[in-house]
Amino acid sequence: MRKVVIHKAGSYNRLTLEEHPDPAPIGDDCLVEVSAASVNFADCIVRMGLYSSAKEFVGWPITPGFDIAGTCDGHRVFGVTLFGAYASHVVVPPHQLFDIPEGWTDEQAAAFPAVNLTAWYALKHLSRPLEGETVLIHSASGGVGGAAISIAKEMGARVIGVVGRAHKEDLARARGADEVIVREREDVWIRVDLVDVILDANGGPSLRDSYAHLAPGGRLVVYGAATMFKRGRGTPDWPKLAWSFLRTPRFSPLDLVTANKSVLGFNLSYLFPNAALLRRGMEELLALHTAGLLPHPTIQTFPLEDVADAHRAIETGDTVGKLVLTV
Repeated sequence: MRKVVIHKAGSYNRLTLEEHPDPAPIGDDCLVEVSAASVNFADCIVRMGLYSSAKEFVGWPITPGFDIAGTCDGHRVFGVTLFGAYASHVVVPPHQLFDIPEGWTDEQAAAFPAVNLTAWYALKHLSRPLEGETVLIHSASGGVGGAAISIAKEMGARVIGVVGRAHKEDLARARGADEVIVREREDVWIRVDLVDVILDANGGPSLRDSYAHLAPGGRLVVYGAATMFKRGRGTPDWPKLAWSFLRTPRFSPLDLVTANKSVLGFNLSYLFPNAALLRRGMEELLALHTAGLLPHPTIQTFPLEDVADAHRAIETGDTVGKLVLTV
């Protein structure tokens, strides 16, 4: 088998493509012959050595990646794996795999699970916006952001999408956002008063502003810390990280009670062992897609051997939709 291996935390040169013996499944696990694997910003944090579940479950060396598409015993399957996706073969528990719907490409299948499950869990499981409530979504042109727009609209919410740059505005509107704010043109919080739900994967001081603009009963969902990392650097900017950490708000339980606000956080990778949750999430997401309410995102592909280029691209913040490695 071929797989991308990171032996030590660092920049793009730490991503090495190596040959290894094929993995052997244990029990009813499935050996998947991988044809495509998606790239998430979290994979870059894994490479930098700062992703909590990677350190807890795997350590060094590590093969990054959460989403795969391929074949198992001749059947086309896609799903999630707790790391190891950047490879030609990976062993996956059966509850983390699903049949690829007819008409989907392998690249579309690999791009589907993690981002859509993240948006589904944030909205359907945690914040649960009611019909007519307003949902503000940061990074609205990315994989999670685009899925979140579609799901929030299906739930009857009014959606405000926030994007960093002007070339991303049309994509957020195409996904159904009622209003789009471009950060390079204006201050988000001049346009926004109080909203009911905010999805914030920026982390750091962004959370303070998001929390301040929650209406009574509002819910802030935190699932990342992208802006704490300097774009395009490849390695952590430790002074920036430290400064962002110091500016990250600390929420007092008593203050939450008085303000009638909630702060909710999660890391999807810790939820992969929950078979019932994954099954329910994927069933609902596939139903939304079949109904035409959850379209496939724009996809840009890279060969597995160009994985460093994929990481460089996603770290610029200029990409839209999903990046996928072809194996």
